[in-house]
Formats: sequence, structure tokens, C-alpha cells
Amino acid sequence: MRKEVVLITGANGEIGHGLIAHLGSKKNISIVAMDVAPLDERLRHSCEHFIQGDILDTMLLGRLVAEFEIRTIFHLASILSTKAEYNPETAHRVNVEGTLNLLRLAVEQSSWQGRPVKFIYPSSIAAYGLPSLEIKKKVGKIREDQWLKPITMYGCNKLYCEQLGRYYTYYYRQLAADHGHMNVDFRCLRFPGLISSVTIPTGGTSDYGPEMLHHAAQGEPYACFVREDTRLPFMTMPDAVKALLMLECAPQEKLTQLVYNVTSFSPTAQEIYLRIKKAFPNAVVTFEPHAARQAIVDTWPADVDDSAAANDWGWNPDYDEERAFNEYLIPSIKARYLQPE
Repeated sequence: MRKEVVLITGANGEIGHGLIAHLGSKKNISIVAMDVAPLDERLRHSCEHFIQGDILDTMLLGRLVAEFEIRTIFHLASILSTKAEYNPETAHRVNVEGTLNLLRLAVEQSSWQGRPVKFIYPSSIAAYGLPSLEIKKKVGKIREDQWLKPITMYGCNKLYCEQLGRYYTYYYRQLAADHGHMNVDFRCLRFPGLISSVTIPTGGTSDYGPEMLHHAAQGEPYACFVREDTRLPFMTMPDAVKALLMLECAPQEKLTQLVYNVTSFSPTAQEIYLRIKKAFPNAVVTFEPHAARQAIVDTWPADVDDSAAANDWGWNPDYDEERAFNEYLIPSIKARYLQPE
């Protein structure tokens, strides 16, 4: 008899760390983790099984189908926004073809289990594309169905994969059949910038926030790659994990859409710097905008409307800006880097 498990791809990433740590503390959940790199030793005790491999390896995914009864897939593996711009074709293969492979796996699992497998997919504000700073300032909070004209390969990938999730949920093999049956239960979160005290950011265009914080805590100067007035929505990693778990647990009949915005606070880069300077008075931060990265950030919303998530499944972040910095980020990062006197 196949063992019932939760599959987590991209296990070594920022979200993977938080999600595995949380789910691993529950006695009734068995985790199969997957990543291209060896699993972080800190996560091994939380996982039933680890598979080192590529989500593009269809033979490897076939083994998963044969060996496990997968009830939920948290598909976290991807190449992030800045890295994707340096090699867009590779990013497309990993971000789109890899997601397609996992959706096929979910369809196979749903078929033989006779019930939809949940497919939890983290998308991004990179799916948006605002045409100018003037419009960005004017429109305010943006809903899930507005300004979907991304200018990056990562944003295009995420938006397309959201549509793939829609197709595999409602239409795959169903165009001439009973539309009441779901193939998979695809649920998507559009995340803002995420800030963690545990992991170092790796290639995201919103990483200036966490990078500024980690550099300050280590006493290293930091050249911020965006302007002081750049405003983006952010949330802490614990809230990101909370949102994933809340969406996964939400009754299907309560969900009015497949894609949900979530967010917490929307500071400018200057406001982030001032909070960091207060905690680390010796922090040295200069603002040296990188033209290409600034151009990307300027197309992303200054804030998003997450009222649908609040209405449908009770979303409410634990950490506003004050709590995020004063109770989570600054104490944790100080403990991580500062040596005892």
C-alpha cells in the first residue's frame, strides 16, 4: 500500500524551510521533499523521504507516482526574477515545463485516487506590469485581475502557470465530458516580497529589503539597487507559510477564485533603511539604482488588494510592519549574527 504524503518541491528555498519546519512538527503528516541540491541538514529530521533531483526529470517524477499517494503538492521550485533575466530560456524550462510536469503528476494521482489532489502554487507580484510610475501611484491597491502585463520572463512564467493550473483544474480531458469533475484542486497565492530571518535571499528583484537587513546585521556596507522612494508590498516568511497552510486547508466550496493576493505592509526602501538604521546604528547603506532591476520593480504594484483572501478563507497577517521588524526580523537576525560579548 502506498504511503500518503505531502510533496514539497524546492525544499531548500526560503519558503521550503519555513513550510517543512512547520509541517514537520505535526505527527500526522509525512513529507517527501525534493530539490536539485542536497537537503539542508536542519530539515532532514522533518522529512519522511528526500529526493535529490530535477523537476524536469520525468522518469524521477514517475517514480513518485509509483511509490507514494500524494495528497497535496506544494510546488515551490523556481528560478527567481533577477536570475531568470540572465537566462530566460532556462528559466522558462524550469518554471513552466517543471510546473507542467508536476501538474501532470497531480492529474495522474487524482485519477487513480478518485479525488482531486491539491496543488498549492506560489505565484508573485511579478505577474503584474504597470506601464508607468504615474499610473502606479494613481491606481493604488491592485486586484488579481488587473494590469497583468509582466515584462520579465519570471512574471510571464508565473502568469502562464496560473493559467495552466486553471486549465488542469477545470478543462483537461473535460471539454466533452462532465464539467462537474475536477482533475486537480489548483490553488495559487500571489506573494509580495518575502523577508526571512532564517535564509539569505537568492535572486529575487525584491531582495533589497532582506539584503539590506542581513548586511547591516553583519556590519557590511550595502548598495541598494533601487531608489529610496521605491515602494513594494512585503510580508514575513512566517506569514507566507501561514498563508500557504490556510489556503491548503480552506474548504473548496468557500473558494471563489483560483488565484489570491496576499500581503502585509508596503514600505519604501528609505523606510526600510530607517528601521534598520535604528536597530543597527552603524549600518552603511547607499542607494545606487541598477537600471534594469529598477525598471522591473517600477512595473510592480506599490500595494495589492488581498480582500478576496480575507473574505474567502480568513486571511489576516500576523505581522504588520511594526511587528515584522521589532518582534521577528531584528531580534532573530541579531541573534543569528551578533557574537556574545
